[in-house]
Amino acid sequence: MRIGELSRRSGVPVPTIKYYLREGLLAAGELTSPNQAHYGPGHERRLRLIRALLDVGGLSLAAIGEVLQAMDDPRQPVHKVLGAAADRVTPAGGEEAGPELEDAREEVAELLRRRDWQADARGSAAESLAGVLCALRRAGHGGYIDLLDLYADAAEPVARADLDYVQRRVAREDLVETVVVGTVLGEAMFGALRRLAHIDASYRRFESPEDLSGQGQGQGQGQGEREGVGGADGDAPGA
Repeated sequence: MRIGELSRRSGVPVPTIKYYLREGLLAAGELTSPNQAHYGPGHERRLRLIRALLDVGGLSLAAIGEVLQAMDDPRQPVHKVLGAAADRVTPAGGEEAGPELEDAREEVAELLRRRDWQADARGSAAESLAGVLCALRRAGHGGYIDLLDLYADAAEPVARADLDYVQRRVAREDLVETVVVGTVLGEAMFGALRRLAHIDASYRRFESPEDLSGQGQGQGQGQGEREGVGGADGDAPGA
């Protein structure tokens, strides 16, 4: 297909496709003349992946470029490529070095030992978690850290479900793309589900029985309050 058809099928404007080509995010098409190129299903698939990582995952184009480079490197064993892809899409903690960060890193390392998780205590995911722990303490909510194992309990079955999905894929490209999508978009999906659960839980816990009964004027009021729990966007506090 030509670039116009690729644009129509992928939903990505032609100027944006040309920009991705210049930046190396998208492989060049097969030249059919000095000014024309042919593009295949692989180009359409890559465009959809880029847009998903950008629009839903919130990654920068630079980060997307690093992820795609890891995906396309044929020299690395699949296991190492999967780990590299997951690391590159996990945001770093961004905390300055100091006693608080070192204490948080040790807490994360202890969590990994306690749960026998086979993960690098200084990897990007662990560093991100350490940064979160520091931020919680700075905000005066260090008690939230007591919930760490509860969150870990919830994360384990989700991680297993992710890998069950990955194992359905056979081709190396499918494996790596699945991990990238699962890490970025799966995290976005889990976060959205958590916010929805917050809305439901806060409504059931804090609204009055009269609102729950849905009688008369209270029915309309209860519905409006239900949609507005936690703010104008419907998110519960802390979601």
